[in-house]
Amino acid sequence: MLPPRTLILGGARSGKSTRAEQLLADRADVLYAATGGTRDDDADWARRVALHRERRPAGWRTAETCDLERLLRDTADPAPLLIDCLGLWLTRVMDDCGAWDDALWADSGERAVQARAASLAAAWRETGRTVVAVSNEVGMGVVPATAAGRRFRDELGRLNMAVAEASQSVLLVVAGQVLPIKQG
Repeated sequence: MLPPRTLILGGARSGKSTRAEQLLADRADVLYAATGGTRDDDADWARRVALHRERRPAGWRTAETCDLERLLRDTADPAPLLIDCLGLWLTRVMDDCGAWDDALWADSGERAVQARAASLAAAWRETGRTVVAVSNEVGMGVVPATAAGRRFRDELGRLNMAVAEASQSVLLVVAGQVLPIKQG
């Protein structure tokens, strides 16, 4: 039995997306929220996106969007929601808020990013849908060399904590192996 809200964390190429898809594999209708967007002139990115699309069952629907709050609050669509991934969502939010720039971060970017993250965490906590979200665990790696990199790591860590707190299940995927962190 899949809990209502599951967060799956892991590093790059750990198998976290595959595990999320496996949790919902028995569902005929799933809405897959792909937050990565497109990147012009990036053949590697296009290949990664294509591999993700090919793995999904034919009956699943895809929404390429970062409007996750709307999807989480949508009561008209009863299908389970798979979000892949919160790290890419945060990247877009930081782009939108100008948070990569030190001066903009200090002026208004930090407050704007944190408000968006709080809104997403609230929508996650309040959703009536079955939902599985994938996110990068960035706190176990090298300390980023730039202020912007550390800013991203810190904000994603805070977002992961807020979503994990409101989840019934939290899984960590390491080298394709799933470690239960929280089960409730």
